[in-house]
Amino acid sequence: MTLLRKLDQNAERWLLLTFYVMLVITMAVEVLRREIFAYSSIWGEEIVRYAFIYLAWIGAAAAVKERAHIRIDVIMHYLPPRPKALLYIFGDVVMMLVAVIALYWSYESVHVSAKFGSVTDGLRISKVWFLMAVPTGFGLMIWRLLQSMRRDFTSLRTGKPVYEGDTLFD
Repeated sequence: MTLLRKLDQNAERWLLLTFYVMLVITMAVEVLRREIFAYSSIWGEEIVRYAFIYLAWIGAAAAVKERAHIRIDVIMHYLPPRPKALLYIFGDVVMMLVAVIALYWSYESVHVSAKFGSVTDGLRISKVWFLMAVPTGFGLMIWRLLQSMRRDFTSLRTGKPVYEGDTLFD
């Protein structure tokens, strides 16, 4: 497997793991500091907050990849493969339009933050690094939607069943 293929398959997983571990360790350290030493840092809460924001947006992209977003799929169980694929493609196109618009507008806050040089209160790091979570998430979503549409068009062309993701409940 090439590096790019491994990155494509596991990028969100590794990013989610990194931010989750960072969040849990920082939170545990801060709780211990607060309870044992009666002292807490100003930066601990910020790290947890921004790690959670990255978790949410990267997780949204991972959910697009796995078709794991919440949806009502009762109708899909009764459709043959071709109309089912068309409906999934339609849903991906609508989500793509929303993601492109959101990506465009999410850069506004990043641009303003960079222009005025705003920094976080505790860490004193440029807010651009943390505000980039939203455009990063939407960028990953767009990439995953393009992959999903390609997969669905292939299923539509070959007549194979469309990928529906793993079911949570049977």
